[in-house]
Amino acid sequence: MRDQLTFDDTDDLVSLQSAWDGVLKRLGPEIPPAWFERFIRPLHPSSMVDGVAKIKVPGRFVMEWVRERYLSTIQTLLSDEMGYPVVVELVPEAQERSTLSASQPIASAPLPTKPDQEQFRPSEKFSFDTYVVGQSNRLAVAGAKAVASEPGTKYNPLFIYGSSGLGKTHLLHSIAREILKSNPRYPLVYVSAQQFAEEFVTALQNNRIEQFRRHQRSVGVWLVDDIQFIAGKDKTQEEIFHTFNYLHSLGKQIVLTSDRPPRDLYLMDERLRSRFEAGLVADVQMPDTETRCAILLSKANQERVSLDHQVAMFLAENVPGNIRVLEGALTKLAAQASVEGLPISMDLANIMVEQYYRSGQLAKPGFGQIVDAVSKHFKIPSDDIKGTSRKAPIVHARHIAVYMTREITGDSWKHIGGLFGDRDHTSMMHGYQKISEMMQGDKDLRATVKMLIRNVYPEA
Repeated sequence: MRDQLTFDDTDDLVSLQSAWDGVLKRLGPEIPPAWFERFIRPLHPSSMVDGVAKIKVPGRFVMEWVRERYLSTIQTLLSDEMGYPVVVELVPEAQERSTLSASQPIASAPLPTKPDQEQFRPSEKFSFDTYVVGQSNRLAVAGAKAVASEPGTKYNPLFIYGSSGLGKTHLLHSIAREILKSNPRYPLVYVSAQQFAEEFVTALQNNRIEQFRRHQRSVGVWLVDDIQFIAGKDKTQEEIFHTFNYLHSLGKQIVLTSDRPPRDLYLMDERLRSRFEAGLVADVQMPDTETRCAILLSKANQERVSLDHQVAMFLAENVPGNIRVLEGALTKLAAQASVEGLPISMDLANIMVEQYYRSGQLAKPGFGQIVDAVSKHFKIPSDDIKGTSRKAPIVHARHIAVYMTREITGDSWKHIGGLFGDRDHTSMMHGYQKISEMMQGDKDLRATVKMLIRNVYPEA
C-alpha cells in the first residue's frame, strides 16, 4: 500500500504522514462513521512542498464533498499537528501530477494579516505579578494560573465573573502573558465578545466567514472577554456555540469572562449557559479594605509614586467604587501633588477625597437609577420590572429592585409599593424577604446585589 513509508520518502513526507495519522484520530469522533469510512479514510497525503500539503482524493465527487464540508477543519488540524500553517490542496488521484485543485480558492485564503490578529500581545501592565490576590479573588486567580501552566488539561472552560473594574481582563492578559513567555509562537486568540460579534457580521457581509472561523479556531487557547454582550444576538451565539464545541472537543483551552454568573445570562442560549458551567466557575468580588490598600500600594510602586501606607489605607476606606475608580483616585492625587509641588500627604489626600468623592458617596440614587441598573444587568426592560408580568426572570429582577430600593432609600413599604405600580405593601415585603433569604445561601446572588448597589452610586 502506498501509505506505508519507504526509505525513498523525504523527511517532509514522513512528517506529513505522521501528522495525517493524528488528523484522522482527531477527526474520527467528529464525523458519522459511515461518512468517515466513505470519504475521509480513502484520503492519502502525497507531498509537502513549501507549506503546501497535497492530499490525494479518489475521484472528483469525493474531492467536492470533502472540500465543501471538511476542508477548513482538515487544514486547521493538519496545521496544528505539523506545528506551523499548512495549506491543504486536494488532488484527484488520476491527476496527481497536475496543479488542479478545486479547493484552492478556499484552502489558500490566508489568515488575517493584521499584527494584532496574527499574535495577540498582552498589555505590559497586566501580569500575575502585578495582580493583588485577596479573599475576594483567590479562586479565580488559582484557576487562571492553573490554566496558564497547563492549557487544556485543567478547568476547561474557565469562567470568571464579577462586576466591571475588578480585574477580569487583567487575568486574561496574565494568562496570555504566562503562556507566551514560555512559547512566543503559541496559537492564542484574545477577543472581546463585542469584537467577535462585529467581526462575525463583517465576515458574513464580505463572504469571508471561512477565514473568520479559521482565525478563531486555529488556536490552542481562546480567551473571550465580556461574553455577556452576545446575549440576545442569536446568530453570534450560534457561531460562539459551534466555535466553543469545536475547540473543546479538541482539548483546546477556553477562558471566558462575564459581569455575572452563567445562570444569570437570561438572554443567552441554554446550550451555551450549560457549557459555560461545565468547567470551573469562579467569581471576582469587590475586595475588602486591606486588599484595596494593597492594590493601591502595588499600583503606586508600578507608577513610581511615593505613597505612604497610612495614605493608601485612607484612600481604600474613603474612595467608593471599583478598582478602576480607586486607581483613578491615586492618579488624581499624584497629579495634584505634582502640580502643587508637594509630597503626597494625608492632608492632600483628605482634600482630594472631600472634593471628588465625599459628596458622591453620600448622595442617594433615585428609584429610576435603581430600576435602570437592574434593567441593564438582567437585560429586562424597566417597564417590565415595574409591570405585572409573572415570568420568573422578570419577577426575580423585580424582587431585587425592591430589595435595593428598600436598602438604599429606606422608604416605607407603602411608598415602595406605589413606585412598583401601586402594589400592596405585603407583596413588597415578600419580595424583600425572599431576596434576603436567598442571599444568605447564594454567594453569587449576594455578590450580584452588592455589585448593583455599589454601581448605582455616583462615581467620580
